[in-house]
Amino acid sequence: MNIDRSIKGRLFNLFNYSFLLMFALICVLPFIHVIAASFATVEEVITKKFILFPTTFSLEAYRYIFSTDIVYRSLIVSILVTLVGTAVSMFLSSLMAYGLSRQELKGRRTLMFLVVFTMLFSGGMIPTFIVVKTLGLLDTYWSLILPVAINAFNLIILKNFFQNIPASLEESAKMDGCNDLGIFFKIVLPLSLPAIATISLFYAVTYWNTYMTAILYLNDSVKWPIQVLLRQIVIVSSGMQGDMSDMGSSTPPPDQTIKMAVIVVATIPVLLVYPFIQKHFNKGALLGSVKG
Repeated sequence: MNIDRSIKGRLFNLFNYSFLLMFALICVLPFIHVIAASFATVEEVITKKFILFPTTFSLEAYRYIFSTDIVYRSLIVSILVTLVGTAVSMFLSSLMAYGLSRQELKGRRTLMFLVVFTMLFSGGMIPTFIVVKTLGLLDTYWSLILPVAINAFNLIILKNFFQNIPASLEESAKMDGCNDLGIFFKIVLPLSLPAIATISLFYAVTYWNTYMTAILYLNDSVKWPIQVLLRQIVIVSSGMQGDMSDMGSSTPPPDQTIKMAVIVVATIPVLLVYPFIQKHFNKGALLGSVKG
């Protein structure tokens, strides 16, 4: 009987590991193809439908993308918007989530209803544009941050996480003379690092991928984030009309390699950050989504 169970267990493990390995390869191989194609020659990209390792390495696509200072300037803009935006969003979301997690807060249910309501209905593009224009945020970097400073989904995850913190800790702090802000910054936040890291990643990815808000609110191409600039590079390389006067008179490589290189440039920064907070990611997402 034990031998039979052992054989079944080994067969199950073999099937399970094989299935997970195949699933992982399905997820990873397309990205490997994108990276390999971005370094491949034009001829190889045209002749081969799928590339895992380029026969001849070529940096023409990357040389074209980084041929002028405008790309570095856009990268700096995206980095600054991501850092400042993530800090602002985490500060506002954490304070609001902590307040909504307190049972004694008057009007808590009404406020939660309004938060959830925004997940189902929004004002729309035109009313939001009018608000941004009225506040004088047009053509400023704040237009990329303040309209999306608080995300309702992220706020709810933080609120649920804060509710899991034992109330006895806060009561002990109050007995020691600590006020609400002191409890929040000295007790709640240090105990909430997994949730803070998780939501920070969510916000950082959102700000790094800023595209539509930049198209709507920024008229000056000097202030474009990297995503908008990369779009213009793809348009120019595809032979379409685009505003890329700063790229000079350099002739773009074929659009196939340009598109692959653009995907790599836009994705690599996020992939470099993720390993540093991976240990907090699963714990924060799960603990913050279990209880309502």
